[in-house]
Amino acid sequence: MFDVRIKRLPGNEDMPLPVKMSELASGFDLYAAVGEPVVLAPGERALIPTGFALAMPGELEAQIRPRSGLAFKHGITTLNAPGTVDADYRGEVKVLLINHGREPFTIERKERIAQMVFQRVPQIRLVETDELDDTVRGVGGFGHTGTK
Repeated sequence: MFDVRIKRLPGNEDMPLPVKMSELASGFDLYAAVGEPVVLAPGERALIPTGFALAMPGELEAQIRPRSGLAFKHGITTLNAPGTVDADYRGEVKVLLINHGREPFTIERKERIAQMVFQRVPQIRLVETDELDDTVRGVGGFGHTGTK
């Protein structure tokens, strides 16, 4: 179990903090802390504040992911899915949303807009070398596997 400290930012005392909607949910729902409604036209994107900041242990990251219902019903998704909140970031968590739908979509204050999933981040050391091991795949990439 990890403790993640969360700070409600000034002007957001009315905002719900992230919450899991069921006991075994992997993600915490995030709420829009917009001052006024934001209308996303088809193809538009906006950075939506959440009204809080985090302090996580160094072995964690928070991933910001789309809400499946918004994506399915309205074409609203996160543009850089998953977005990453690093353990040393102390600013407001924001969500980059885009409207891939056909209709304008209005984001209201306290609306659930995304979910946040915490993941362990292994400590990695990159070791420079002159040679790499050969594999069957080799240098094939960007659609190489599964082609005829």
